[in-house]
Amino acid sequence: MPAPITHDGPVRWGVLGAGGIAGSAGADLRDTPDCTVHAVGARDQRRARATADALGAPHAYGSYRDLVSDPDVDVVYIATTHGQHHEHALLAIEAGKHVLVEKAFTLTQRQAREVIAAAGERDVFCMEALWTRLHPLVRLAGDLVAEGAIGDVVSVTADLGWPFPYDPAHRLFDLDAGGSALLDLGVYPATYPLLFLGVPEGTTATGSLSPTGSDATAALQLSYPGGRFAHVACSVEAVMPGTATVVGTRGWLRFGSPLYRPSELVVHSPAADPEPRVHTADLPGSGYGPQFTEVARCLRAGEAQSPLVPHAATLALMGLMDTARAALGTRFAADGG
Repeated sequence: MPAPITHDGPVRWGVLGAGGIAGSAGADLRDTPDCTVHAVGARDQRRARATADALGAPHAYGSYRDLVSDPDVDVVYIATTHGQHHEHALLAIEAGKHVLVEKAFTLTQRQAREVIAAAGERDVFCMEALWTRLHPLVRLAGDLVAEGAIGDVVSVTADLGWPFPYDPAHRLFDLDAGGSALLDLGVYPATYPLLFLGVPEGTTATGSLSPTGSDATAALQLSYPGGRFAHVACSVEAVMPGTATVVGTRGWLRFGSPLYRPSELVVHSPAADPEPRVHTADLPGSGYGPQFTEVARCLRAGEAQSPLVPHAATLALMGLMDTARAALGTRFAADGG
């Protein structure tokens, strides 16, 4: 098990990457209690310095290796593109650093297993930055379902889509960067059936590919024992509602758009209350704070993984993405063969 962080002062973060997510999520990290951005690392020193200045970090490095070699960095936030997560997570872990890895965690389940195994061998904390699992309304919904508020869950539907102009060099279409509607958007709706129904016993998928071979639209049908099911869809070619609905034998829950950061949770259980109940939760900034709070808590407690975003959940999600990509025909070099 990792040794608990006991030093005085907040948990010291290194941000690996200087792109869009490093700036938006990094701003929330900067403002999260018991956290401070100590350093930013990028391949370009000027970009690293600009991002570090924006996040109030005293140090900026022109290489990722220099960042992970900083002895004062407690944990590294991997904020590069999907195709780089495996390499960069292993780089930080090999340096003895705890890691929070942006979603999608890796390109494949095999890569995910390798990162998690490496973290275990080095006794460091490792978590996927699937911030939706930590949203207060998603956690509330989990509690309500566990309490039987809507009876037994029988189905989940969820989708997320937004059109992006086709550009073969854009990260959504570039296979070398991990271009994939499933890995960029689909991980969010796919998280809902995993949360409320578990790992499916069967998965079918249909959709379309972009000219580069990346998946552009995907629709997944997940089957469970007893006739339970889930329908998940994502697209970088069309606007989708961006909502999720969990149906039970005595009621239903609906997460308002966008489902990755639900605007509201509507709970309808007619036997208990004829009128739906609406729950809201105001999160500061862009809403990433809860994931950084959870990482800091785990590091203070000496935990190897978070019970809210466990390794098993990451592996299940990556396995689902592998199955769907294989059905659609999206292949990365990391798939081998």
